Amino acid sequence: MTSSSPKIYLGELNHTPLGDFRLAASNFGLLAVEWADSQLELYSYLFRLKRPVEPNQKIIQPYAKELGEYLKGKRSEFTFSIDWSTLRPFQLKTLKAVYAIPYGETQSYAEIAAQIGHPLAFRAVGRANATNPMPLVIPCHRVIGKDGKLHGYGGGDGLPTKEWLLKMEGALIA
Repeated sequence: MTSSSPKIYLGELNHTPLGDFRLAASNFGLLAVEWADSQLELYSYLFRLKRPVEPNQKIIQPYAKELGEYLKGKRSEFTFSIDWSTLRPFQLKTLKAVYAIPYGETQSYAEIAAQIGHPLAFRAVGRANATNPMPLVIPCHRVIGKDGKLHGYGGGDGLPTKEWLLKMEGALIA
């Protein structure tokens, strides 16, 4: 890490309906969201970025505020910037498509795969979602199986958390 590398700032969002979170941002926007009990995964992710990291709740506060409002059902979209620069090309294309799924709606892994021009890559779409560094903000909980059922969710308590988020948003689920 050189001192000229752009810094990553760390902060917290605590006491939400889904627990406590750790957030990371750069000067370009939000970089990562992780449940506090998975903080080691966040640190591992940030370590791989090879950039200096420092705690700075003041910089994180605008992200924490909007995320907190979302989790209380008082916000349906985010106005802050996202730093997409750390994502690999396929993951970037996939997660931008997921980011565009409207609040309260769902799409299948197969629909996302077709939308990004890789109609047979639904498993790869699933993998890109599984490695989403910004769950909740990039709403991988809105991606469901072709059968209309919930499949896979790594955040919080897994599928019950995915179900909670979709119900909070008013999404219809099978």
